Amino acid sequence: MSDTANPDEVFSVSRLNAAARELLEGGFPLIWVEGEISNFSRPSSGHIYFTLKDGAAQVRAAMFRNRNLLLRFKPESGLQVLLRARVTLYEARGDYQLIVEHMEEAGEGALRRAFETLRLKLAAEGLFDVARKRTLPAYPACIGIVTSPTGAALRDVVSVLRRRFPAMSVLIYPVMVQGDQAAPGIVAALDQANRDARCDVILLTRGGGSLEDLWAFNEESVARAIGHSDIPVVSAVGHETDFTIADFAADVRAPTPSAAAELISPDRSDLLRHVQRDGMRMTRALNARLDQFRQEVNWLRIRLWQRHPLSRLQQLQQRLDELESRLQQTQRARHQRLAQRTEILHARLNAMAPNNRLPLLIMRLSQATRGLHSVTSRQIEKAQGRLQSIVRTLETVSPLATLGRGYAILFDEQGRVISRSEQAPVASTVKARLAHGRLYCQVLTSEPES
Repeated sequence: MSDTANPDEVFSVSRLNAAARELLEGGFPLIWVEGEISNFSRPSSGHIYFTLKDGAAQVRAAMFRNRNLLLRFKPESGLQVLLRARVTLYEARGDYQLIVEHMEEAGEGALRRAFETLRLKLAAEGLFDVARKRTLPAYPACIGIVTSPTGAALRDVVSVLRRRFPAMSVLIYPVMVQGDQAAPGIVAALDQANRDARCDVILLTRGGGSLEDLWAFNEESVARAIGHSDIPVVSAVGHETDFTIADFAADVRAPTPSAAAELISPDRSDLLRHVQRDGMRMTRALNARLDQFRQEVNWLRIRLWQRHPLSRLQQLQQRLDELESRLQQTQRARHQRLAQRTEILHARLNAMAPNNRLPLLIMRLSQATRGLHSVTSRQIEKAQGRLQSIVRTLETVSPLATLGRGYAILFDEQGRVISRSEQAPVASTVKARLAHGRLYCQVLTSEPES
């Protein structure tokens, strides 16, 4: 092995720390760590820095401002805490440290872990499914209350029920709501209420307190007793921000005992308004029905009168009078039409009589004769004019006019017009056409055109 270092294998301090950070962050998921806070500090940035230690070791930790704003307690040195954190390395100093995502006091943290474990277990079994939740009755006749008989929660619930609906029956199943005996007592009370079968709704309630004070309502036995209840269960445990396993198992969760009483009881004032409104609706419906009956009676009375023999006779008499009137009107109209037709035919007959038509025909014949003479004369005059024009045109283009000025037209022996000297060889005979008569000549000599 060579003692000379390969430059590619030499780490700078920055590269080494970066590689170590990647190994730490990749090798550890989010983990829970419990220990005591020491060297606590909070600079002006709002971030907090401290050392987490136990009896044998310590590690640096940091919790940034956006996470520590969610804390429900004030951390300080000497406080035992439970952290959920990421393992990393601060490269600038090479310090191994924890980046804290969540922090809680150690005692309460154990309870919260137990709470979360039980919640996930029961949720996986389907105990919290929405499909098994039942709708509360709109007008329960009796309410069973499982709570401490001396607690403020019971007084609040009873006060609201008396105000809203004093006619409702209330059965109280007294139990302890805190301590080791609370959970078995709550389970027994729920079972007793179901055996009695006198209640329409069961209200499980108590006032506020710490997580430890409310722990009886986070017991698995209580959750299963709620799930097995045949009567709908409303849970109202602690304040609005407190959640228990009983809240998830119940059919309905109310934020406070008073809110639960409001939820399960009808409002007397609303019921009175509904009764008054329904009474008015019934009155209007009855009046409308009576009006309908009156209209039906009147209609039946009219139909009865229409079917009465006297009414039918009167209708037939009226119909007969109407038909008689229509017949008379039809006869008069027909007589008028026949009279008008007779006058028209008489006028046409007079117009067609021979003694009346003969003068008209003679006059029309005379007019036609005069028209024919006039048209014939005009046609003859137009024809004569066209003929004279044609004659003048022929005289203008006729070769006879040229011959009259002393010219002649020569023809060869075949009768073809001669226009060149080559067409009449020497000693041949040619015919000359004059204005008056013809000459037959013999060619003595010819001279072509120069």
